[in-house]
Amino acid sequence: MRLIPRSFEYVAPKTLQEAVSILRKYKGEAKVLAGGHSLVPLMKLRLSNPQVVVDLKYLRPKLAYIKVAGKTVRIGALTRHAEIEHSAELKKVVPIMPAAAEWIGDMQVRNMGTIGGSLAHADPAADWPVVMLALNATFVANGGAQRKIPATKFFLGPFTTALKPHEILTEIQVPVPPSNHGWSWKKFERKAGDFATVNTAVIVVPGRKGEIADVSIAVGAVHVRPFRATDAEKVLKGEVPTMDLIREAAEKAAAMSEPSADLRGSVEYKREVTKVFVRRALVEACERAKLLKPEAAVVR
Repeated sequence: MRLIPRSFEYVAPKTLQEAVSILRKYKGEAKVLAGGHSLVPLMKLRLSNPQVVVDLKYLRPKLAYIKVAGKTVRIGALTRHAEIEHSAELKKVVPIMPAAAEWIGDMQVRNMGTIGGSLAHADPAADWPVVMLALNATFVANGGAQRKIPATKFFLGPFTTALKPHEILTEIQVPVPPSNHGWSWKKFERKAGDFATVNTAVIVVPGRKGEIADVSIAVGAVHVRPFRATDAEKVLKGEVPTMDLIREAAEKAAAMSEPSADLRGSVEYKREVTKVFVRRALVEACERAKLLKPEAAVVR
């Protein structure tokens, strides 16, 4: 097997405007290099053969940041996974993000890979897309002018996003969940650092009468793109959570999945794993939101 990429031109623009101009010039024949952990392996396998590689390394000082501004967290697209994993600010206001970052790849990947690179790559089994869907995030793209894209409209299919060929993802905007929200991040993988067999992110907002005022359930790795399990959310929203309701919601989430059989398991196996992990995530999120007592969920 060849592990040498085809010949290509390498450029490292000093400004965002310069990077966008290069992308416009080559009209889809250029690829952006952020952390390199997705693009470089594909190029070595010759599954991606760009004419030009646009390295964003000089843009990192301006596009790597974590800022909490009122009810929104703004994260630069070149912020590394490890920076999110260890962010004290995020652990306070959006704890699901550092929790999920800890599960991405290995230490080398987390120290060099970027959140923007992962999102723009849009691997169906990646972790950040699932978390961003659950958090109702918005992505800021720049192709000469800024454009905001909701996470629910960003992921179009395997390795395909709503970004235009000349656009660069520059920022992720995350609404700060209520302080009393419950959350859970669950990932099932064959071995540490592997791609997910299934991953799920859940956000639960409690109401005043012990009901679920709002809930978001996102699932990845068991469909051509990460998805919001809206059928499952409808089962729970406005209801006082019980284990029966949670099991019903988990069944609905699994029914929305469309996994493919591969070395990680059969279609039936993956749907069963999806059901189990969504159920566990819902239980944990409801416990954190103080809507469900731990002893109420002996079997998760």
